Amino acid sequence: MRARFPLFWLALHRRRRMLAMLAAGMVVFEALMVLVIRAVPPVQMFAGGGHAAPDALKAFSGSTGDVSIASYAGLLGAGLVHPFWIAMQLTAIGSLTAAAVAADVESGTVELLMVRPVSRLRLLGERAAAVFVASLALNTAAVLTVAGGVALSPDLHHAVALRGVFAAGLMGLAFTACLTGPALAVSAAGRRKAQVIGATITVGAVGFAVNFIAMAWHPAAPLRYLSPFHYYTPGDALAHGTLTWGSFAVLLTVGAAGLGAAVPLLLRRDLAP
Repeated sequence: MRARFPLFWLALHRRRRMLAMLAAGMVVFEALMVLVIRAVPPVQMFAGGGHAAPDALKAFSGSTGDVSIASYAGLLGAGLVHPFWIAMQLTAIGSLTAAAVAADVESGTVELLMVRPVSRLRLLGERAAAVFVASLALNTAAVLTVAGGVALSPDLHHAVALRGVFAAGLMGLAFTACLTGPALAVSAAGRRKAQVIGATITVGAVGFAVNFIAMAWHPAAPLRYLSPFHYYTPGDALAHGTLTWGSFAVLLTVGAAGLGAAVPLLLRRDLAP
C-alpha cells in the first residue's frame, strides 16, 4: 500500500510528530472542556442563566439559531469552535497544504518529483488525501473525547444526545474541507509556503471575526454569509441531534470548488522555482 501511494504516506510521515501532538492536544483540550462543564453547570457558570445571552456569543458556541452558550450544548459547542480548536485545525491544514505543491516549488525539489513517473494530478491527489486524513484524525480525536464525556455524565447525556456529538463531528469535517480546498488552490498556484499558510490563517481568523461582528452588529449582518463559521454550527448539531444539511452542503461545495480550481492551476503552471 505504501509503495502504491508514496506521496501520501511521505506527507503524513514527515509530519507524524506534529499530527500526533495536535491529536493529543485536541484530546486534552476537549477532555478539560468536558470536565469543566461537568464541574460547573451552565446555570452556575452564567449566574443563573435566566437571561438570554447576546447574539454575538452564539459565535462562540457554534450556533446561528437559538442555542445559547449558557447551555450544555452551547458549552460543548464552544469546545468545538474555540480559538484553540481552530488553531490546531489551521496548523494541520496550513502545514500539509503548503507542502502539497508550494513547498516543493520553493525548495526546488518539485523538479526531482517531475522527472519520475508521477503526474501532476497524482501529486495533487495524494497530498490532498493526506490533508483530509489528518483533518479526519483531529476531528475524530475531538469527537470521541466529547462523546466519551457525554456518555459518562448523566446530566450531559440527558441534555445532549450522542448522535448530536457525531453530527457536530461531521460538521467539523465539512469545515476543514471548506478550508482545505481553497488552501490547495493557493498551493497549486503559489511559490512560497508562507503564501499558503498565510491564506489559511487569514480565512480562519478573519472568517471568525467577520462572523462575530456580523452577529454583534446588525448593519453588518449580511457579511455573515461570507464566513465559513456561519455555516459551521456544532452547537446547533449538539442541541438538535441533526446536521444542518444546507450549511453542510455549502461547506463541502466550497471545499470541492477549491480542489477543482487547484487542478487547472497546477496543470497549467510552470513548476520551475
